[in-house]
Amino acid sequence: MAATETLTAEQYIQHHLTNLTFGLHPEHGLGLAHNSAEAAEMGFWAINLDTMFFSILLGGLFLWFFKGVAERVSAGVPGAAQNFVEWIVDFVEDNVRGSFSGKNPMVAPLALTIFAWVFLMNLMDLLPVDLVPYLFGQFMALFGADPHHVYLKIVPTTDPNATFGMALMVFIMVLYYSVKMKGVGGFLGELTLQPFGKWGMPANLVLEGISLISKPISLALRLFGNMYAGEMIFILIALLYGGGVVLNATGGVLQFVWAVFHILIITLQAFIFMVLTIVYLDMAHQEHH
Repeated sequence: MAATETLTAEQYIQHHLTNLTFGLHPEHGLGLAHNSAEAAEMGFWAINLDTMFFSILLGGLFLWFFKGVAERVSAGVPGAAQNFVEWIVDFVEDNVRGSFSGKNPMVAPLALTIFAWVFLMNLMDLLPVDLVPYLFGQFMALFGADPHHVYLKIVPTTDPNATFGMALMVFIMVLYYSVKMKGVGGFLGELTLQPFGKWGMPANLVLEGISLISKPISLALRLFGNMYAGEMIFILIALLYGGGVVLNATGGVLQFVWAVFHILIITLQAFIFMVLTIVYLDMAHQEHH
């Protein structure tokens, strides 16, 4: 591989784990980070351009495809695309009916969006680890950039900023519907009066507060951790290439086996994120007894 001919294994791994970050550096001003250290020095307001680009691109792809199928829906013999979309919609609706006991027309479309969007972002992990970053590096080289300092991560869910951002929006919706359905008093009552009654208010607040806050944290970390680990395995397998016939053949076999198994992980993580979102929203709609 071209990248491994000029980089050590450690540098190769670090290169693939670094985002294309844009921000205000305290010394170099506004621009792209040339390494992970510069990205960290840019602080909180730096933005990972690759995460944003691929997230928006894949979200737009999902909307374009489903909207196109909906506009061409046929009451007669449906085509392959319509069958595929109807199968996904039925699958999501079955899970919503099984996990959500309240009445909220927003939950099913939200669940569909989460499942399809997260699945597409996870699916990027099956592309060859060097392909898109290499092409992007060569493109940037046309403008005088050093390809070794051009970073690109194409799997948005391996960026904790993306997974925590999605989890935070779920958390905000949980808080909103908790207050809307139960009132401010009912919501505060859940946090302060359960499970030990009014005399155990401090302990109740600690326990319920931790339980509430842990929901978005676990939601984000579960998705990020599984996808990050999957990406790391692909990177480690890629290091085998260029080491001779035996290592090349071993790398090819391992890459195929891991890709097949990883399809399950990709789908499962999208499903888990969707189901937990439904369950958390269902809890927000219910009264504590």
